[in-house]
Amino acid sequence: MSTTRQRFDFGRYNFILVPFIAGGLALLVGAVIIWLLGANPIEAYIGMVQGALGSPNAIADSLVKAGPLLFVGVGICIAYRGGVINIGGEGQIVIGALATTLVVLTLSGLPSLILIPLALAAGFVGGGFWGGIAGFLKARFKVNEVLSTIMLNAIAVQLMTFLLNGALMDPTSLDNSIRIPQTQRFPLWTDLPRLIPTRLHAGILLGVLIAVLAYILLWHTTIGYRIRAVGFNTVASKYAGINVGRYQILAITLSGALAGLGGAVEVMGVNHRLFTDGSATGFTGNAGFNGIVVALFGALHPLGVIPASFLFGALLTGANTLQRTVQVPGAFVTTLDGLVVIFVVASQIWARRRATRHAMPELPPQDKIVPASTT
Repeated sequence: MSTTRQRFDFGRYNFILVPFIAGGLALLVGAVIIWLLGANPIEAYIGMVQGALGSPNAIADSLVKAGPLLFVGVGICIAYRGGVINIGGEGQIVIGALATTLVVLTLSGLPSLILIPLALAAGFVGGGFWGGIAGFLKARFKVNEVLSTIMLNAIAVQLMTFLLNGALMDPTSLDNSIRIPQTQRFPLWTDLPRLIPTRLHAGILLGVLIAVLAYILLWHTTIGYRIRAVGFNTVASKYAGINVGRYQILAITLSGALAGLGGAVEVMGVNHRLFTDGSATGFTGNAGFNGIVVALFGALHPLGVIPASFLFGALLTGANTLQRTVQVPGAFVTTLDGLVVIFVVASQIWARRRATRHAMPELPPQDKIVPASTT
């Protein structure tokens, strides 16, 4: 009686295994770095966990940090599936927040049931417009979208700085001769609803809903199928009659729109005003770039981005406790982000090569090949 041993199929579980392996390796290397800095890695990581999850307020802060990462990360997934790379999340968040600010301050007399959806829609449209510029340049003039989105980030920051030092500056600051580059506080009825008596607001629920809708769009609609087809093979898509340029523009426009919606949620749910320190990160908290890491950790799948954004939101929140506990700079979290990117990309390359190797048929040894009979 013979028994056959079934080999574990790593390829089937890449979606789950790759992020966990990459995250574990990043934490391991991070522990070595903490040790080299003269601190206790175990104590440092315990402090991070307590700072991120040790109380209801800490959990709420982690979820609030996860909000913009979730919107940007889902947008990055859509762009990737369409074969384009969106590095313009920072600028798209800023433009989305600017559009929302203009609507809120201009139409502040409207009731909240009308004004809140209208302001969120403005952020969505603003971010989509900013992303669509890069898509149009790529489809029409073959401009590399990495370069165009990075340059659009700088333009968005300069536009925000110009407006916040002029037309949108808080009138109170002008009256008191204090030129602070920020708008007035939004009306209270434009605040996103709070879920519990903390900073946590309904924007996180909107982000989860958006992630689910993005999954349905990409895998259960004709438009999503065409976006993924273009991202998989542009030549075959052209032969199939798909307008490649149109769907590339659509992919990066949707990506920008979701980043812009993240900016709208941030300005209406957390800050309740738009402000700047002269850079994008002063308002965005670097969410436009961190969202790329989140998307990679979530295996570039909209549903995978949901837990990934919560994890990185917790890391960002726990960084402050890490600094207080073991005197390791809070910027260490940026190092962890970079390590995650390195290991995720390396793991995906390894997984693809392994899948390709196992997909190739095994040929018998040369001495076992029997030549065909000539009779």
